[in-house]
This record gives sequence, structure tokens and C-alpha cells, in this order.
Amino acid sequence: MKRYCLALDLVDDIKLIEEYKQYHQSVWPEIKESISSSGIENLEIYLTGNRLFMIMEVNDSFSFEAKGAADLANPKVQEWETLMWKFQQALPGAKPGEKWILMDQIFTL
Repeated sequence: MKRYCLALDLVDDIKLIEEYKQYHQSVWPEIKESISSSGIENLEIYLTGNRLFMIMEVNDSFSFEAKGAADLANPKVQEWETLMWKFQQALPGAKPGEKWILMDQIFTL
């Protein structure tokens, strides 16, 4: 099992952040299916202020490229992503259109 950690910012607006949290209390079933069918076995998102931190644990079948291609071909995922972009903003230094940024592990015990 491999673990990836990613970060993303939300728009710094308390009402939007609360709405974003509400959406994640009842994630659409199609989104959950797209996550689990891609080889992601566990996914957690944490929030501090307006910064999001995601931990993904994936099996050997997972690849970012395959997940990206499947997401582009899935209209429901595209609908969700468009909706979520209302709440999200790119991290400083992100490439155009880039959302979640893969983090580098710098310490382990």
C-alpha cells in the first residue's frame, strides 16, 4: 500500500468553507465509486483555516494518470469538480488548472 499526501486551499470565506464541509458530509455516491474504483482504498481530508490536507492510501492498481483520465470521461465527476471549484483556490505556485498539489515527505519516524 502506498500513501500520498496532497494540499489545496479553500477560498477564505467562512460561509463557503462551511458549505464545502456540508458537501463532504454527503459526498455523491458516484464520486465515492470513482474514488474506490481507481485503486484508492482510503482517503481522508483534513482542514485547518482554509488549508486542506488529503491523505490517500492506494493499492498497486492506482495511478494518477489513469484516475485523471477516468475523471475526465465521467460527467458526474466533472459536475462535482466544477461545483467544488467554487470553494477551492489553487495553492501559490500551482500550475494553471492544477488543484491538489502532491506534497513531499520530509520526515518519518
